[in-house]
Amino acid sequence: MELSLGYSPCPNDTFIFFALVHRLIECPGFTFRERLEDVETLNGLAREGSLDVSKISYHALGYLRDDYCLLRAGGALGRGCGPLVVTKGARSMAELRGKPIAVPGRYTTAALLLRLFDPGLDTLVYLPFHEIMGAVARGEVAAGVIIHESRFTFPAYGLTKLLDLGDWWEGETGHAIPLGGIIAKRSLGREAVRAIDRALRASVAYAQAHPGEANEYIRAHSQEMSDEVCAAHINLYVNDYSLDLGPVGEEAVSYLLGRAEEAGIVPRATQPLFLS
Repeated sequence: MELSLGYSPCPNDTFIFFALVHRLIECPGFTFRERLEDVETLNGLAREGSLDVSKISYHALGYLRDDYCLLRAGGALGRGCGPLVVTKGARSMAELRGKPIAVPGRYTTAALLLRLFDPGLDTLVYLPFHEIMGAVARGEVAAGVIIHESRFTFPAYGLTKLLDLGDWWEGETGHAIPLGGIIAKRSLGREAVRAIDRALRASVAYAQAHPGEANEYIRAHSQEMSDEVCAAHINLYVNDYSLDLGPVGEEAVSYLLGRAEEAGIVPRATQPLFLS
């Protein structure tokens, strides 16, 4: 059976999925037709039910739990890797109330964390993540919430960090920060979901065991990124949680979604998070 598979062109995702889509590891009974899109585009495609398996923002997952389950492998969760709030002139987060703040999509975890930090920061401007730093630098918005490789490049735009939302989350809750996970349609069934999860875990393990093998594929999708930033991106977002969320990762995800439910941001779950 051929399954549609969505993930982003960011180095951590192309690193993780390289072995799976190039059939260097087996997923008996399944092949994958990949579609590479920005994470907010993937969020929208999953909300439409257009993808069988997909990378997703954990914020978006809060709206999709009736139709999709979470896989334990392949995601981005960790410490010291959260979104940053950057600005050109603001001196405090309180100063941003009532002013436009760019975020990388309505359903991104970055947008969710900002809302949880201060619901009063509600003048949000939704931009593709790679356009946010330019908008802040030009004064089109008062601040921006940046993700991905922007963490490493924002000083070149003359911007300063006002808040690390990941540091705030870790200090506030004690949990690692869940950024994005991999989901599969519940309709595929328990055994299929288990097989896909095993194959994805094997794909991560293959990439870690053969770190240079995916370089050409990774660079083909990140041509504007230097080798140094590309390597830093992978090192930051690919870790032991990418192999398996484990109890600590599962608890972190459940806590984030629970906080979002309590705040009235996402609907309360009617299905268990995992199928397998």
